[in-house]
Amino acid sequence: MSSTLIAFRALVRKDVAIFLRDRRALVVSVLTPIVVAAFFGSLFGGGGDTVSRIPVGVTDLDDSALSKAVVESLRHDQSLATELLPEETAHQRVVTGKLRAAVVIPAGFGASVPGALLGRADKPSVKLFYDPSQSIVRSVFAGIITQHVMQEVTRPFSSGNGMSIPFTLASQPVSTGPRYNGYAHAFAGMSVQFILFMGIDAGVALLLMRETGMWRRLRAAPLSRAMLLGSRVAATTLIAILILSVVYSVARFVFGVTIAGSFVGFAMIAFAFAVLAATTGLMIAAVGGSVAATRGVATFSILILVMLGGAWVPAFLFPEWLQNASKILPTRWAVDGLDAMTWRGLPLASACAPVAVLLGWSALFALIAVWRFDWEGD
Repeated sequence: MSSTLIAFRALVRKDVAIFLRDRRALVVSVLTPIVVAAFFGSLFGGGGDTVSRIPVGVTDLDDSALSKAVVESLRHDQSLATELLPEETAHQRVVTGKLRAAVVIPAGFGASVPGALLGRADKPSVKLFYDPSQSIVRSVFAGIITQHVMQEVTRPFSSGNGMSIPFTLASQPVSTGPRYNGYAHAFAGMSVQFILFMGIDAGVALLLMRETGMWRRLRAAPLSRAMLLGSRVAATTLIAILILSVVYSVARFVFGVTIAGSFVGFAMIAFAFAVLAATTGLMIAAVGGSVAATRGVATFSILILVMLGGAWVPAFLFPEWLQNASKILPTRWAVDGLDAMTWRGLPLASACAPVAVLLGWSALFALIAVWRFDWEGD
């Protein structure tokens, strides 16, 4: 083995060992993404087998056969956690945030609704209390109420006269994976965010080497520029792969996240993103000034990148213009690529574009780093 390769391996091994001995780095880089991903994953549906019910209240001031049937239908709706409450109590629980919404069925409801359906009577006014912070819930609950009222009002026609709904609705999930897992996207997004933070730390470490004089001693050794920077990129890449391996192992065995697509494709995307994190740190070291200022600006920049890249919430929730604009960002390709190989269950070919984009950005960052790096400074 050549002396150059021996020296390169020694530099890489040193950097990895320093990271593994740093308990703070281990906690922030490994434990934090797991905890945060578990939280976000639970918000977005968890394993996909259970439905989070909306807590709502119902007040029946009519007490007619129709109103009782509507209340009973609401109580059996799988998307609602329904409580039958007095009007004032229901109102107060919405005010305090204990219920997302509440509906008040007025007196005379059962007598007037059938006639109102045919345009022969005035429409009764149904009160709907809702939490102002839950405007989406208001629309959803209003639609559910309408559905159940129409179902009960038209029941005599559908059951007594041989009439029924003229079709059935067959809902089919359209991913090639076994089932959707809300944790899969959360682990992809949080892995991207915290590994990029680790890349920041790697870049800041180079700046600290200058401040402490370590960089001057390394320059005095018979080591080329390519070896000095290349070993830093290789070490940071290895650390990023290690973090991804640990995080996704926990995701697999604790939260049921599986690589339903191509394992080779997943490995390719993981490697390409690890290189991106490493070159991001190198670029930060090249263009940064003081340690404090560099860390602050870099952290802010990474937060913007992961936010716009769909790491916090799925990109399909963005406005259409932002969905299209964010496709230029490497973080968007990293998150979408990991999603494609996990819960979407896509084949190896679907990994090619994310890998190409991530490596392209990595090459750009590396070129900027080499161009701007202060080889002589301390």
